[in-house]
Amino acid sequence: MHKGIIFDMDGVLVDTEGYYTRRRDEYLRLMGYQRQEDTDFTGSNEKALWETMVPHDPELRQELLMGYRAYRKLHPIPFQELLDPQVLPLFRMLKERGLKIGIASSSDPKAIAALIQAAGAEELVDSQISGEQCRAHKPDPEIYLRSLDALGLTVSEALAVEDSPTGILSAKRAGLTVLALRPRHGELMDQSAASGVIDQLNDILSFL
Repeated sequence: MHKGIIFDMDGVLVDTEGYYTRRRDEYLRLMGYQRQEDTDFTGSNEKALWETMVPHDPELRQELLMGYRAYRKLHPIPFQELLDPQVLPLFRMLKERGLKIGIASSSDPKAIAALIQAAGAEELVDSQISGEQCRAHKPDPEIYLRSLDALGLTVSEALAVEDSPTGILSAKRAGLTVLALRPRHGELMDQSAASGVIDQLNDILSFL
């Protein structure tokens, strides 16, 4: 019997991946830096992302990263605009059924907190873990193992909801059953390792 659900954030609860790409690309254009490859960073973390974008010059990479962090503060994520409208009603239904709710995201803690606030779900989320609070990033299972511990659940008592192959692998390595949310905009993404694929968040209810 399921007693809790652990959600990834970006691409699952909020449609941010495209926004992240546009914001990074605009910043790099302003800095006069041209990326060599058009890489899909869905499910990635900051360190891996910047090592890929600026692979051969650690000094320039650090300089661009520091500048981007400042740029990012001036261009915050419009969570109200990008939030999946099913999030709050779904969370309420899950709590009515007695389930615990966790968020396990590679995003920084402030972004996770901002998403929860934008959703009006402060009283509904039982645990929020950022990859920045972990020793290892997804696909390492640490973030899911920590989420399970925070929720007081075993692997057999929880579901994970992810979208990226990296996130799916992280949850599976923790021993969780994983549902993959199909990409909203038809992006090609290998979700074959998931136990099931859902078209919208409310489809989770049929697996409980």
